[in-house]
Amino acid sequence: MLSVHILTPFAKMVEAVVDESILGRANAKSFVNYLIYDLFNFADPPHYRIDDYPFGGGSGMIMKPEPVFRAYKKAVGDQQNSSLRVIFPTPDGEVLTHKKALELSKCSELMFINGHYKGIDQRIRDVLVTDEISIGDYVLTGGELPTLVILDAIIRLIPGVLNTYESAETDSFASGLLDGPHFTRPEEFEGMKVPEVLLSGHHKKIADWKLDQQKEKTKLRRTDLFRKYLELKSVEKENGENNG
Repeated sequence: MLSVHILTPFAKMVEAVVDESILGRANAKSFVNYLIYDLFNFADPPHYRIDDYPFGGGSGMIMKPEPVFRAYKKAVGDQQNSSLRVIFPTPDGEVLTHKKALELSKCSELMFINGHYKGIDQRIRDVLVTDEISIGDYVLTGGELPTLVILDAIIRLIPGVLNTYESAETDSFASGLLDGPHFTRPEEFEGMKVPEVLLSGHHKKIADWKLDQQKEKTKLRRTDLFRKYLELKSVEKENGENNG
């Protein structure tokens, strides 16, 4: 079972999402256990502030280190887990990829530290954080939404969480290409028909058509991915010839 610790000032916001859909089902099936820590419960009385003014001046407030370190110690206890990955969602982090999500899906314990305001005290990042991850080149008001995005990308890749793991294996980026178009019943809707090849029952033709669609979409929308795909295929072909 994957244990996920989430340190946040807005526990209800996180709880509302992890209780639903795939994230909720993963918990119900005992693939994941969510442990949520309200940072205000770890702040000093009487005001229970989790932020303060930055040293050296500047605008905005900075999240204080004490509540985060206390919540961390509450989560991990006296025993230090060397395999624990502590993730800090931040715009200046490593961009989230399918490869990164797959790597994290194989972990046994994760922790997410949700920042707010102008940022968090650097000592938190220096001492506790193992992975700084960005979900894109933009800024949100807090770390909860990025945490949930990253978490969703991770959880669905755990074998058994989805009804069919093949669904995850054929998603965009899993093969290096974007996902292609999908169709379901009815065969015709308001004059729009499902491509004949998908109704043919010819598995080879269907597979070839789907791959062609993926290549075309990737070439048009993500030339960077398409170049990497072609390079990978070239290397695979060369290795195959050498091994032959």
